[in-house]
Amino acid sequence: MSFADEYRKKLVSADEAVRIVKSGDWIDFGSFLGQVRTLDKALAKRKDELSDVKIWTCVNPYPTEVNVADPEGDSFIWHSWHMSGADRKVAKTKAVYYSSIVYSELPRYVREHIEPLAVAMLQVTPMDKHGYFNFGPQATHTRAVCDRAQKIIVEVNEKQPRCLGGYEEAIHISEVDYIVEGENQPLAQIPAPPLSEVDQKIAQLILEDMHDGCCVQLGIGGIPNAVGMMIADSDLKDLGCHTEMLVDAYVHMHEAGKLSGSKKQTDPGKMVYTFALGTQILYDFIDDNTKCAIYPVNYTNKPAISSLNDNLITINNAVEIDLYGQICAESSGFRQISGTGGQFDFVLAGYLSRGGKSFVCMPSSYKAADGSIKSRICPTLPPGGIVTDTRSMAPIIVTEYGKFQQKGMSVWQRAEGLIGIAHPDTRDELIKAAQEQGIWRRSNKIS
Repeated sequence: MSFADEYRKKLVSADEAVRIVKSGDWIDFGSFLGQVRTLDKALAKRKDELSDVKIWTCVNPYPTEVNVADPEGDSFIWHSWHMSGADRKVAKTKAVYYSSIVYSELPRYVREHIEPLAVAMLQVTPMDKHGYFNFGPQATHTRAVCDRAQKIIVEVNEKQPRCLGGYEEAIHISEVDYIVEGENQPLAQIPAPPLSEVDQKIAQLILEDMHDGCCVQLGIGGIPNAVGMMIADSDLKDLGCHTEMLVDAYVHMHEAGKLSGSKKQTDPGKMVYTFALGTQILYDFIDDNTKCAIYPVNYTNKPAISSLNDNLITINNAVEIDLYGQICAESSGFRQISGTGGQFDFVLAGYLSRGGKSFVCMPSSYKAADGSIKSRICPTLPPGGIVTDTRSMAPIIVTEYGKFQQKGMSVWQRAEGLIGIAHPDTRDELIKAAQEQGIWRRSNKIS
């Protein structure tokens, strides 16, 4: 049988494909831009026929019909490996169950530890002449999901870019049970937030520690994006890219001639990533581009691999940090707002890399509803605050008021150093708290 014949044999409507889902099933809805949309609509129609269908996703970028149809969560129970803005909206009306991860380990969780998947659904590119459907810009743990599932449904979207590997970037038609031709909806456009003055100050402090030949990992958010855009306008050259997330800033760096990748120890010359989120500029750039190499996350994020690149500079965000050096990058008290993601992996990798550095960045403060200044450097993390990076991991902390290297510092040195980069209006209050906690010893380095 030819691939074309096999394709026609397995081609069904979305309504027919989702008939295989049964009450009580665990299913996977795809991750990032590979989350299904036509199949989502079809499954939502079965709301009154089904109960207790558990759905996995990761960084859901779209409004989901199953959650609109079932706001109480009786039929469809939503699980996430990393919360997104869309997930936070869902959480206003129903539970969203987050699972904490070390992202580089996620393929193993899926293959060995989670409940077996009855059905995997995922968006893919059109089939190529060799019978393969490319996963698009989300290799992550997608192959592991397919390996764990009893049935596999692919939803073809002609708008998905074909992302070259690497490995584990595609699935063969012989492994697929049903093919659904989707509505070819455009991919989510996620532009970088506007650069604030604070973002630019922090980015400039990081650029001071960079030099020709560094390998760059950018996390999500305004500050990493600011670093990328400032690199594009800098005199730096021969930089490398080994990252979890590819964003628009990397395209600008490449077009400015900064990303030769010639100094990398792994995948020299290649821009290595496991998923991409940005705008059409990025999606057009990665489509069929041999400069780029997409890998599963247990390759991109594994510290033992990424740290092989000398001078690895990792740049990630935080929500808040306490005076002991514990970093929360994913929750606001008890409210989960994102996830561990790859920050844990890359904080480790940056320090393991020869000549490498790990930066965790945040504005020093925010304005409360009453207009008062509240410090993001706290005496202790608030109740419910999640420790994303332990104090023993101790990356370099950067605010608009400076940067502080925590490695080797005692508790009083950390408290002093962190208070030194806090907002000036909050420092006296932090000193008082440090005194009460028995971790304050004023030295001649702070006034």
